[in-house]
Amino acid sequence: MIGGIVCPSSRNDSIGNAKKSSQISIGKAKCDKARALQKGVWLIWVFGFLLMAVSLYSTSLLSSPLKDQTKMQANALGTSSLDKGNPKVTIFTAPRPFHGVVGERQELAVRSWLGLSPDIAVVLFSQHPSASSFALSFGSKVAVQPDIDFSFLGTPYFHSMMAYSEASQSDISVLIHPESILLPDFISAITHAHKLDHEWLLFALSRNISDFPFRLDEDGKQWLTDDGTHMQRFLSKEQNWSLCQEQILIAWNNADIPLHNGVLPPFLYEKGFHNLWIINEAFRSDFRFVFDASNAISNLYLHQPDLEHKKLSADRSWEFMGNFILATNYGSLYFHDTKHSNFFGLFECEGKYFFLNTAEKIAIHLSSKEEKLFTCIVTSLGSAEEGVKHFPLPDNLNRSLPISLPELSLESLLSLCADKKNKTIVLAVVGYNYKDMLMSWACRMRHLQVTNFLVCALDNEAYDFSILQGLPVFKYSSTETKIGYDDCHFGTECFKRVTKMKSRMVLKILKMGYNVLMSDVDIYWFKNPLPFLSSFGPAVLVAQSDEYNLTGAINLPGRLNSGFYYAHSDNATIVAFQKVVIHASASTLSEQPSFYDTLCGVGGSNRVGEDGCLEPTTRLRVHFLDRDHFPNGAYDGLWEEVGNAKEACEIKGCFVLHNNWVSGRKKKTERQVSSGLWDYDISTRMCLHKWSNTRHTDHF
Repeated sequence: MIGGIVCPSSRNDSIGNAKKSSQISIGKAKCDKARALQKGVWLIWVFGFLLMAVSLYSTSLLSSPLKDQTKMQANALGTSSLDKGNPKVTIFTAPRPFHGVVGERQELAVRSWLGLSPDIAVVLFSQHPSASSFALSFGSKVAVQPDIDFSFLGTPYFHSMMAYSEASQSDISVLIHPESILLPDFISAITHAHKLDHEWLLFALSRNISDFPFRLDEDGKQWLTDDGTHMQRFLSKEQNWSLCQEQILIAWNNADIPLHNGVLPPFLYEKGFHNLWIINEAFRSDFRFVFDASNAISNLYLHQPDLEHKKLSADRSWEFMGNFILATNYGSLYFHDTKHSNFFGLFECEGKYFFLNTAEKIAIHLSSKEEKLFTCIVTSLGSAEEGVKHFPLPDNLNRSLPISLPELSLESLLSLCADKKNKTIVLAVVGYNYKDMLMSWACRMRHLQVTNFLVCALDNEAYDFSILQGLPVFKYSSTETKIGYDDCHFGTECFKRVTKMKSRMVLKILKMGYNVLMSDVDIYWFKNPLPFLSSFGPAVLVAQSDEYNLTGAINLPGRLNSGFYYAHSDNATIVAFQKVVIHASASTLSEQPSFYDTLCGVGGSNRVGEDGCLEPTTRLRVHFLDRDHFPNGAYDGLWEEVGNAKEACEIKGCFVLHNNWVSGRKKKTERQVSSGLWDYDISTRMCLHKWSNTRHTDHF
């Protein structure tokens, strides 16, 4: 009996008992309807009861840290009672040059983003001219930002990209692969996330598609096809989750709360681990509610072979190794116990959003308290668990693998970095003890757009540090050079050894056919001196004077500074440098006296006028640079009053200012920093930029 209606069982129907005929006469249709109603009611009650019971039970079994985190996450899922309106969204990406097939895919991706909402702006991290040309057609909607950190090969640094993105004044920042296509469900999901009462960070895996038959109309709002294929039908087809870490979309609401604890290492963008590192650290830091929006956001990646890019990646495998080393040594990714199943997932069913945690069997509906989504939840469980299988967060990073950075050869770096017009290179020779000053110097080179510089590392630590910071670096020799961290200042035996290495390396490069501007890293560049220095022509060595008296000759004995000079690759210069190296190797002093005694003569016997010398056998002329434009550290009291050196030099029109005539690395660093002549943030391992420590407005 169902609701007062007597229904025949299947057994009685087959017997055909006449005695039951009056009950059967009610009609099979009514009975079927009644049975369906009863089953539906029971299904709702059973699902509801089981879901609540499992949620309560599983939560009670959680370990204390995970329980606290789950409670925090659950509390975060409430929506604000305030009407926040439509969020302003800035999408950040770092495209490759807009050429060929790659350029077409990137253009389609950017247009797909802009067509989603008038409240979306795009920022392209690029120094390539094609990016600026591409952005022009979109007006204020697309901006190009070249002022972040790039490696010497032009690869953007992820920590610099993130720092700029986090400083945005838009409501939401999004970091995405430059070829990823977004569909309208992105803006719907991001708008729902914007309503949360808690600061948040979401991520969405991409889905590989082998073919995308749609094109955008001129307005960039409608997807069109030639064969009438509907987007929904296309999306309903099974698509593979991408295993590529770099294609993960990451978005967060901009607030004063950081994304994670600790310092983001200098990962190279698209070279592995950086997205996983951010997600893992954000989840473990508990500053924000971190959730997986892969099932709510269509993040599509057109998977097509790119043989040229694949070959390039293979040739530069050391970049991936560098990211691996950083991931294993910084943060908790190596030690983590984070599983994808710990994350809440955002799902959409029938236009409504809810959060689901598959591990804890917790489902929280965002938009209403109605309990009518059980079928959708069960279906979503399958989708979520499928995503778990493909989520690229590793259980651990295998540090048993041999970890080493390859040695870049001097020959390859010269051909890559030297000025192509006149074959000139700027050379810095340093040990690990001067790593921070090296980076400030290198950042200054980047700001002045001087790209033809090389770093010669005197020890393994300096080499590893430099290559992870994106500098073009090579080792002085295969044998380790011992350099004291705080005891290698002027006058020490360590200092004497290091200076002699400089002249030997310069001679080697001169013999390879390249002009060399030797610059110590304690020399601050106000502007690029190369055009001026190269104008002196061949057979002329142009050098800084160490004379401190305001008047009189500047070419007196001992006053040729071997920390800043320009040498041409010609026969006279090479032979003269061979003499300097031989003299220095037999001397118990530094190389600086050897330079003067060899080129200007003992006691200045080869002096010409008050600012020159002439080496008699090679006829190499030495020109001592004007000190108003190339001052040393003791000239005109520039360093004596803290804070005035920068202003005074700018008034004089200095090309450079040498931070010498002071003993010790610490003192050098202190007076350079206090004078505002420092371009590197030691705490974040980033160059200082105009936008550093400020909030910036993106164009809309």
